[in-house]
Amino acid sequence: MVTTGGDGTANVPSTEQIRAELVERARALQPLLRAWAAQGESDRVVPQEVIDELAAAGVFRLLTPRRFGGYETDLRTLTEVSEALGEADGSTAWTAMIISVTNWLASLFPDKAQEEVFGADPDARVTGVAAPTGMGRRVPGGWIVSGKWSYNSGAPYATWAAVGALLQDEAGQVVDQALVLVPASELVIEDTWHTAGMKATASNTLVGQDVFVPEHRVLSVPAAAQGSYPRSLREDEPLYSSVFGSMLLLCLAGPLLGLGRAALDAVTEAAPHKPLSFTVHVRQADSVGVQIQVAEAALGLRTARLHVYDAVDLIDLRGGSLDHAARTQVRAQAGYAAQQVLAAVGTLLNVHGAGAFAESNPLQRIWRDANVAARHAGLVPAVGLEAYGKTLLGIGEPVSLML
Repeated sequence: MVTTGGDGTANVPSTEQIRAELVERARALQPLLRAWAAQGESDRVVPQEVIDELAAAGVFRLLTPRRFGGYETDLRTLTEVSEALGEADGSTAWTAMIISVTNWLASLFPDKAQEEVFGADPDARVTGVAAPTGMGRRVPGGWIVSGKWSYNSGAPYATWAAVGALLQDEAGQVVDQALVLVPASELVIEDTWHTAGMKATASNTLVGQDVFVPEHRVLSVPAAAQGSYPRSLREDEPLYSSVFGSMLLLCLAGPLLGLGRAALDAVTEAAPHKPLSFTVHVRQADSVGVQIQVAEAALGLRTARLHVYDAVDLIDLRGGSLDHAARTQVRAQAGYAAQQVLAAVGTLLNVHGAGAFAESNPLQRIWRDANVAARHAGLVPAVGLEAYGKTLLGIGEPVSLML
């Protein structure tokens, strides 16, 4: 993306120019994603052909440090790219988003760990499960970790995994909750992802037994939640001072925005040709009831998008200086936006009618994918609303580390 001017000096593109190019690359992949979507759902994994094209387009490098060959963009770029991908296929968008943001997460670890992950492989793909369903015991030089980690999206294509564990000292007392980086080759994948939607994300269970994790591949979650990362501080890398919980939660909204847009496009493209059965209307588009519902759905999707990008821009602008009140607002906005997308998609399927549920109709996959994605723990609306409501009322009781 760097060009040379007439005087021989390098023309470094702006963040906006880089973002525009990456989003355009994502849009150019939409026909491919649509063509492979049904196959991916049938096989319960994003096809290798799609993964290869995502890699070639630089999607997995969006948040990887520039010093390792990445683009080191920002949350807005990730959200716009995953939204564009989501317009074509929810599972692909989700898998790409998870790998991209978990690459960002790996960049919070000590420099030695970053070098191990990205130094020899700029296209490294890190996936992860934050829930602390593993246990680590202290040994010289690090920890011995065992556990099972469910819902690891993109598991078949991971080169590394960041998984959650409770860490015990020599006496068996839990002393920390952490994320530990483990080479994917040291973990086993259990085929457990049999779901109604987001089938191709292959969000299977990772299993590790007595895996040695050196000290430099450990990230304390409580410390990270307070903005303390063990990486070297670099003023030229502000992306990696961004708020931990807000980055890892708000990124989930991008694919949902894309799915909502896809549903709206499908319904509005069909309405001028599709009859409204058992009425006088030859076309759905002629019905005032349809017109009202489509408008309501479009406004709901716009509401979701405004909330998401308002929060995204806040995170990108303020980085690690985002205070607790702002973080609770971001958490609430993410969950609220997801619900707006679900409501809009439901309305649009009502408009389109029973034909939306034909296996040949992409609307049924959009509906299933959106409903599964919006149930991610990071988007549960009640948690975000409780946290934000407590802030508004001056109640200091904590709700979650993921803020």
